[in-house]
Amino acid sequence: MSSAGPAARPIERPIEPLLKAQAFGLGFDLVGLTALGPADTYKHFSDWLVAGHAGEMQYLERGAELRADSRHPVPGMQSAVVVALNYDGTQPDGTIARYARGDDYHRVMWDKLDELGAWLTAHTGATTRAFVDTGPVLERDLARRAGLGWFGKNTLLIHPQLGSFFFIGALFCDLELTPDAPFTADHCGTCTRCLDHCPTQAFTAPHVLDATRCISYLTIELKGAIPEPLRPALDDHLYGCDICQEVCPWNHKFSRPLTDMALRPADDRVRPDPAELLALDAPAWRARFGKSAITRTKRRGLARNAAVVLGNRGDPSALGVLEQAAAHDPEPLVREHAAWAVEQIRTRHRPT
Repeated sequence: MSSAGPAARPIERPIEPLLKAQAFGLGFDLVGLTALGPADTYKHFSDWLVAGHAGEMQYLERGAELRADSRHPVPGMQSAVVVALNYDGTQPDGTIARYARGDDYHRVMWDKLDELGAWLTAHTGATTRAFVDTGPVLERDLARRAGLGWFGKNTLLIHPQLGSFFFIGALFCDLELTPDAPFTADHCGTCTRCLDHCPTQAFTAPHVLDATRCISYLTIELKGAIPEPLRPALDDHLYGCDICQEVCPWNHKFSRPLTDMALRPADDRVRPDPAELLALDAPAWRARFGKSAITRTKRRGLARNAAVVLGNRGDPSALGVLEQAAAHDPEPLVREHAAWAVEQIRTRHRPT
């Protein structure tokens, strides 16, 4: 995701306003500039890893030292254009998190950032590199430094006119751009709604998330069995969780409808039937979810989650599909969770 062009063309006026205008023209909702350098939040991130809060997300530990300074991942880079793209917190709640209901956001963001990089290269000869949640970069750190918001108590970046339902991306370049002022205020005040409403009590303190208890982690990043004590707290969540954002007053007031239709929800990705998902074979699963972020769980992960949701619902009409999965699913992980769900339903409806 990098580009390099010929020698820089003369610029008759500052490039920063033109660069921002181009970014807004591509559909980004927020744009800010910052210089690369030591990450303000690296110690917090390092302490978080040491505490074991990352769980199985070993990719966060690999090359963790590169995250200490945003100049390290791509030597020679000097500045970052940090952008945000709204994914619509006004959508109704559902069993799949809002960010995953449309096309894979990585591709949508990369395409826009690559186009922005090509424009910058054509006008300045700059070399660029796009990052969207995939490299050793603390993107929230860069976003705050670029003036895009503050860190909420739920650890998410919040903007005072957009809330927190947005993706963050960054375009690194080897130009020395004039940085914007960092966001220094904290507008959460005494509010603790995000902490109080977490079904699994995943927040050990304000701004500290134990991912191993987070529903998003349990349904997406965790590749093995979901701990039995936490399964009932998953309730109806098939993929991800928006609760700590749904209860945030800033989202109640400032969430916006979609402007990029590539992210519009597919009809079957708001409240899909978990029994139907459990019965999908691998080819059918790929055909249905192959262009979405839901591919991250693979078929086995989503089927595991569907079994837990069916067990939590306790509807005896699901026993047939669950018993079939418990006996014949090709994945041991799915068989175990389906058997658990069968027992939950039978126990609930056992005569007293």
